[in-house]
Amino acid sequence: MPPVVDAVDGDGFLSRVPSTPVAALTDAQRRTLAAAARRIVPHAFEDAARGARLVEALVARIATLAPRQRGEVALALTILGARASALTVGLLPRPFVDQRDADQDHHLTRWLGSSVAAFRSIAQAVRRLVILTEYLTPEAQGEIGYRGPYHLRQPAVGWEGALDGHPTDAEPVRRAADPASAHHPPPFRTTIAPLALDGSVLRADAIVIGTGAGGAVMAARLAEAGLDVLILEAGALRDGRDFAEHDADALRDLYAEGAQRTTDDVGLSIVQGVGVGGGTNINWMVMLRTPDWVLEEWRTDHGTEGMGAAELAPYFDRIESEVHARVVPDDAHSPANRVILDGAAALGWSARAVAINAKDCVRTGFCGAGCRTGAKQGGLQTFLPRAHAAGARLLPHARVARIELTERGGRFPTKRVHFTETTTGRAGTAIAPIVIVAGGAIETPALLQRSRMGGGGTGRFLRLHPTTGIFGVYDREIYGAGGIPMTTMCDEFHRLDAHGYGVWIESPPLHPGIGAPAAPGFGAAHREMMLGFNQLAALVILARDGARRGQSDGDVRVRRDGSLSIRYALSDADARHLETGMVGAARLHFAAGAREVHSGQSPSITLRHAGEVDRLRGRPMGANQLALFSAHVNGTARLGADRRTSGVDPHGEVWDAPGVFVADGSLLPTAPGVNPQETIMAVVTLIAERLLARRSATTA
Repeated sequence: MPPVVDAVDGDGFLSRVPSTPVAALTDAQRRTLAAAARRIVPHAFEDAARGARLVEALVARIATLAPRQRGEVALALTILGARASALTVGLLPRPFVDQRDADQDHHLTRWLGSSVAAFRSIAQAVRRLVILTEYLTPEAQGEIGYRGPYHLRQPAVGWEGALDGHPTDAEPVRRAADPASAHHPPPFRTTIAPLALDGSVLRADAIVIGTGAGGAVMAARLAEAGLDVLILEAGALRDGRDFAEHDADALRDLYAEGAQRTTDDVGLSIVQGVGVGGGTNINWMVMLRTPDWVLEEWRTDHGTEGMGAAELAPYFDRIESEVHARVVPDDAHSPANRVILDGAAALGWSARAVAINAKDCVRTGFCGAGCRTGAKQGGLQTFLPRAHAAGARLLPHARVARIELTERGGRFPTKRVHFTETTTGRAGTAIAPIVIVAGGAIETPALLQRSRMGGGGTGRFLRLHPTTGIFGVYDREIYGAGGIPMTTMCDEFHRLDAHGYGVWIESPPLHPGIGAPAAPGFGAAHREMMLGFNQLAALVILARDGARRGQSDGDVRVRRDGSLSIRYALSDADARHLETGMVGAARLHFAAGAREVHSGQSPSITLRHAGEVDRLRGRPMGANQLALFSAHVNGTARLGADRRTSGVDPHGEVWDAPGVFVADGSLLPTAPGVNPQETIMAVVTLIAERLLARRSATTA
């Protein structure tokens, strides 16, 4: 075993990780992995050849991880497999592979619910890895009734495909007098021609780093104002022909770290998009305006300027028009989304349909795998083509290492941006007076740290909208993989305290790649739930975190070896809010007719009638005691008037780095309390206008 060193100040996934990359699993680690997999997904080992294929797939998946992650997994398997680990659960000191089946189940169960955080981290990391890998296989997907890519078949349920009726611009969904002829539009084709790197130094008026909701909007605004814009994107340029609607391909190509990005303790999964278009390629299209009380908090606590509700209203109007944001009509909701509307109506709670950024949507259900038809009006379909049409140049596969200030003084001194073209390994340089950092709230603070830029809040105040799920089992078909993923919300619990912090409830899509690891438990119980896949509905509870105002619950920093550390702790106040939302989601399920409800707690709680919902209260909610994820990552370079606690000034400019701006979710001073896409686009538009005004005043 390689030597080990302390990491993450003793507060990471494990307190110690290998100091050198792990090239391959040892034989002992591999045997422990195989033994654990046999207990986590025992059905896969009923056929020896299938079980062997799964083990090979697990080893291959581990090999794709970053060096540090490979080291963590290898060490986790070493610890799980050791004789001494059996003693921690009251067993005789035998290696995991030599324990009886019942003892192995006991071992895993006890570690999943252990009071020792490291044991929970190890057990959850192995559990999720095995379940994810198994339920990406065609065999497992076929066994649970998953229907697979929409474009390869006809609509199978009433909530897939075009709607009856006549075309109308007032809706986001395609209507046709003969829907059968409108189910399968041709694949979306991008008009963007990528730049070819020829080894020369690239020059521009402005460089935009990243192409998500913020970067795409900023690139379009600057290019359409007449600036020569160079866009650098670490990922690939894809379009509808590349979006094959396969879980495995999408998770590998379109998600950060192959959808396996987590906090250091594996307590929270972070879902982010990569590639040209970023998160707008994979999000579920919800368009919601920032609540007025959140904008007021930004003004009073953080000194934001010109971002009140009335001042931002024209920007929201503009964004909604540009991305064709329209409320989903009542006849377009899937059964999973009807759970919210029908359950809330029965309970007398507040719930509504939401607007989505789509045009001529045929309800394929694959928004999270890239929109094959081009109906989604994200960055790839709207702002980036506009930027390109206005002369912007896009260089994909360009991973930026650092930004260098080469001049001092002046409003917009020259900067050098150092990057690597990842397909060839060649180093490149780009020069411009204006640099926009839009890599998202994980990569942006990392780049600023490597560049030694930003205020005291850079990398701090990570806001995640921590999210957990409640599963309902129904006696009718739900098929959560079909239809528009997220079209309704319940905001009954949106303001649970005097400061406007609380939760809201939505219904996500259920595809095996994300749904199976999120489903609680392992072994026979998990398998039983997955075999009822078509009768499952998931509700997610999203918290507006940061109820401990002024305190940082998470951070992002670059370690000495260049890897990223992501730390996050759910505060007691936010945990209580999530708990209230979990109880509320369970009530919604039962009010909508669920016969059984399962929580994401470890161990999971099964409820069989509404009178039991308070059993969800009072449970431990530490790392890996409650399944948590977040697709909304904000706050690590936040706007603010105080450079000690913010990353950028109220105009979005990085402190003491004139001409360097941030344009992504890391700008947001707090969690916005709604799906953040529209907020990011509106705030970035305002910042773009201010930047252009400053530049005009400087050159006048």
